[in-house]
Amino acid sequence: MDNDVRSRREGAGLTQAQLADLVGVSRQTIISIERGRYDPGLRLAFDLAAALEAELTTLFFPVERPTS
Repeated sequence: MDNDVRSRREGAGLTQAQLADLVGVSRQTIISIERGRYDPGLRLAFDLAAALEAELTTLFFPVERPTS
């Protein structure tokens, strides 16, 4: 899964720590999500979308995998 969390967060003028506080996770969790190392659960994904005033499907989206 890929995401647009970093650009949405920056566009909202939020730091990673501020976003983390808004959704009740650690700053490290936000860092991991932004770097694509952690896919959030459904509840956290919805909370992030709400905090960033984004549609869930524009914030998180599948990565196209090449077909062989």
